[in-house]
Amino acid sequence: MPMRRDAMQSAGEEQPMSRLRSYSKTRTDRERTAAATEGRHIPPFRDGCVKSSPLTEIGGARLLFDGQCRIVVLIENRGAAGRSEAREKGMGKEAEEASREARKLVFGKYEMGRVLGKGTFGKVYYGRELRSGESVAIKVIDKEQIRRQAGMMEQIQREIAVMRLVRHPNVVELREVMATRSRIFFVMEYVRGGELFARVVRGRLPEDQARRYFHQLISAVDFCHSRGVSHRDLKPENLLLDEHGDLKVSDFGLSALPEQLRHDGLLHTQCGTPAYVAPEVLSRRGYDGAKADLWSCGVILFVLLAGFLPFQDASLMRMYRKVVKAEYQIPPWFSGEARRLVSRLLVVNPEKRISMPAIMQLPWFKKGSCRPPPIQIPPPSPPPLPLQPEEEEVKPATPRFYNAFELITSMSSGSDLSSLFENRRKAGTVFTSRSPAAEIVERLERVGRALGFGVARAKSYKVRMEGKTEGRKGRLAVTAEVFEAAAGVAVVEFSKSTGDTLEYTKFCEEDVRPGLKDIVWTWQGDDPTSVGSGEPRHDSGR
Repeated sequence: MPMRRDAMQSAGEEQPMSRLRSYSKTRTDRERTAAATEGRHIPPFRDGCVKSSPLTEIGGARLLFDGQCRIVVLIENRGAAGRSEAREKGMGKEAEEASREARKLVFGKYEMGRVLGKGTFGKVYYGRELRSGESVAIKVIDKEQIRRQAGMMEQIQREIAVMRLVRHPNVVELREVMATRSRIFFVMEYVRGGELFARVVRGRLPEDQARRYFHQLISAVDFCHSRGVSHRDLKPENLLLDEHGDLKVSDFGLSALPEQLRHDGLLHTQCGTPAYVAPEVLSRRGYDGAKADLWSCGVILFVLLAGFLPFQDASLMRMYRKVVKAEYQIPPWFSGEARRLVSRLLVVNPEKRISMPAIMQLPWFKKGSCRPPPIQIPPPSPPPLPLQPEEEEVKPATPRFYNAFELITSMSSGSDLSSLFENRRKAGTVFTSRSPAAEIVERLERVGRALGFGVARAKSYKVRMEGKTEGRKGRLAVTAEVFEAAAGVAVVEFSKSTGDTLEYTKFCEEDVRPGLKDIVWTWQGDDPTSVGSGEPRHDSGR
């Protein structure tokens, strides 16, 4: 099948960082050495003694095993004199220091091992968390390389934001992001089973197995779409399999968020893999990212059932013409239901393409269907909204102070990557005002009630609002607190207690703004040149 592999995604293949050469004469010694480099448990030899040649060389370093086949020395290969000295000192201080130097540690938390894959801007390594011993994949990106290419820094920022937003059993999990001055480290879930591509190249899959993978793909993609994320590069090379054979969607480098939509509400960037890209993406007239993803899901389903691509040609332009016209032939071994689903997915007009809810209602899809729930990290449970405002023993006369550093960092919207590794306030959740604090609190309460929220004053200058209807993740609960930044200047900060992130974003950016516009001096992220351009307006009715 003429599909091109992407080395960056081969997370399940073993590509050792350097050639491993063993001086031991037995196969057992070689197996133990390989196990040691991967951090696996090494059982003792049957005879309980050290073999006659206990030294093993890995690249430029050497391992020495004790009677239980544990690594006791790991030293650099510096010649015969150095080896002799290391043997004599055993587990001495110098050997321990050499061992620490030889290990590739990341921030003292992770140990990096072999290379799993390579890409344009970095590599993916097998890693291990030191505290728990859990396997991880560590993607290392060179900052200097991405700075030299326009738009790459923004793409990295977007990938981080997306992967933190889509936590689902069928999406590769981003555990942690760290950075130094020269490199960025993505610590991700380690998926052992490799690419789905590797299964397909051996031939087509039985329909039941193809349906199972398609279930999991649709579950993950539907969840991404519910968070406003379009993947835009779905293909078997970006679908990994874990040790249980479950599918994991990976590589969100080309994904899109709602803020990338233009004034027409569509995406316009042409991207993706030619054999899987939707015809509307090629048309250059704008496209709906979610509907384009559904076309890619249709191509993937075809590949799983057929064992080859629906659109393929030695000439890229001829292949594009086939995609734009949806010229393909369904093999005779497809079942009737599978044939109908593929034909409804591979529809040129995206408005006539089958929708995600319609897919889930099809009898073919429902066979053996078991959708996993999304992974949710619940925030600390807030106390229930009281029916009456809480009475406090001592009510402060003025709001809490909001220091200058907090004001500058919360109101600025620079592109410094370091801010991604901290808890950063989202744009549009903070505004400044020149109105008195008591007046701001009264206005917040009035706006909340007008929007249909239950409103209660948790403290003198803190207002809690809770929606009365159930959203995608329960009721939306928002807290607004007023701070004093300077004489005559107040800062108001919104934060989400419970509910859906997209509903909260809409609340901050669309719902509350009209009711607060006459008391707002400037919103976070707005043009700073407008700050101080005039006094705030006031309602004539107040």
